[in-house]
Amino acid sequence: MDANWIIEGLISYLGLIVLLTFHEFGHAWTAEKCGDDTARLQGRCSLNPIVHIDPIGTVVLPLLMIFLSPGISRFLIGWAKPVPVNPHNLRNPRVDDILVSMAGPAMNLLLAVGLVALARAGVLFHLGDAAELFLQMAALSLLLCFFNLIPIPPLDGSHVLRNLTGMSYETYYQFARFGFIAVIIVLQVPQVRLALSVAVNGTLVLLGTIFGIPMQ
Repeated sequence: MDANWIIEGLISYLGLIVLLTFHEFGHAWTAEKCGDDTARLQGRCSLNPIVHIDPIGTVVLPLLMIFLSPGISRFLIGWAKPVPVNPHNLRNPRVDDILVSMAGPAMNLLLAVGLVALARAGVLFHLGDAAELFLQMAALSLLLCFFNLIPIPPLDGSHVLRNLTGMSYETYYQFARFGFIAVIIVLQVPQVRLALSVAVNGTLVLLGTIFGIPMQ
């Protein structure tokens, strides 16, 4: 493992931390707007990455995926500590819970749009390396967006599934206790990784077309 490989890995990891921080901030901000200030009172409505760190999802798994091998490092994923939400404080518990859950992926989608716009600026000012970095971070943000839509607790898509099926909170939280194990197993399924790759690349190409960036 040479120095360039380590530097690239650390840059990717720092980018992941920033994207995860905005993702969780999106959840917390939306929850407060929907009537629940639990996250704010616990200091989670913040862009300070430290308050959102999950030992497994933010530290162990991403670093293993970056440095374990070249093949795995190209598929970087992770998650932060879930934002606490008290559904009893929400004005419209069922609808607002879905809105709060989707706020994280929506934030990552918005970040991807902004990053592609910055990449376009990099192209205009002939800053090729900067443009490439912005595109890589946009792809990572899109990966976080689509990854979190997988309906496995505690990922965001599972909250939508819980509301649509009428699952009780007690049952949901029992599943969520061991959800990270299921997530790691599911990520080993080639079809799942392919679906995520297709969704990410397709959306990135679409955004590149909108902003006038030729995508290979």
